[in-house]
Amino acid sequence: MDCIFCGLIREGTASWVARGPVACAFTPLNPLAPGHTLVVPTLHYADVFETPPEALAAVTALVQRVAGAARNALDASGVNILSASGPGSEQSVPHLHFHVVPRWADDGLSTWPAGRSAHRVTGDAGARIAEALA
Repeated sequence: MDCIFCGLIREGTASWVARGPVACAFTPLNPLAPGHTLVVPTLHYADVFETPPEALAAVTALVQRVAGAARNALDASGVNILSASGPGSEQSVPHLHFHVVPRWADDGLSTWPAGRSAHRVTGDAGARIAEALA
């Protein structure tokens, strides 16, 4: 497997923020903001659809810890937590990952989508999802 995140984990060459048996966190090569951190499972799972619930829980718990530490250590007023899963989502690395991006009111960064999807579905999308969950 030629996964960049698996290589970093295997070789230990990332700029580590936290390392655990199920989840780890490191600074990306091109951070969007000071303190921008990637949180990933230590085992390879391509996306949220493939990740077992226990691993996803450990990753999101670390996301929460990193977000709190960034707020406290960097005096951030908030964070953006970003993730993409699957080819239609613009996922750049096929290994589940969450970006924790510290934010400040005057930072000039926008991570919110500027437009709306042109895709249309038949019927009530929320009702269709609720039915699929049942």
